[in-house]
Amino acid sequence: MWGEGGSVEHRIVEMPAFRFAGVAARVPLQFEGENPAIARLAESITEEQRAEMHRLMDLDPREVVNVSWDSDTNFQREEGELTHLIGVLTTRPADEVGAGLQALKAAAGTWAVFPSDGPFPEAMQQSTASIYGTWLATAPYELDGFRMFSFSRVRADGTAYSEVWVPVRARLA
Repeated sequence: MWGEGGSVEHRIVEMPAFRFAGVAARVPLQFEGENPAIARLAESITEEQRAEMHRLMDLDPREVVNVSWDSDTNFQREEGELTHLIGVLTTRPADEVGAGLQALKAAAGTWAVFPSDGPFPEAMQQSTASIYGTWLATAPYELDGFRMFSFSRVRADGTAYSEVWVPVRARLA
């Protein structure tokens, strides 16, 4: 369902309880450009871990995602660190997650999904800034924790279709 909230394009999705399964590390918080620490994390993923992630992936969006949480500044300032995971969404129990992957539980709930299409990573980063700077100020929702995830389908020309998923709950009157 496409919803209200400023002029920021989005849809609202109800999700069951699930897990993120992947590789994680603490990285510097960086709002613009490619984060070298995240690039190194991506390069560290082994073929065995990739195969395990694809085996576990059983929930939309069926994409390899980037998950960020536990920011020193709750994503309000570009300083400090956050925890970043590259992985997939799965409904499988944590004890079925192998190949040295970490499992992070996400409760059932509501997610606001923000698509973007354009130069990568700039278009997605501008979309993220609009979520926090514009959409949340007028939407009938508020953040439900400080965990978000995204994926990007990067094209050969340097552009990408991306989605940023943010957990939300109805704003109390």
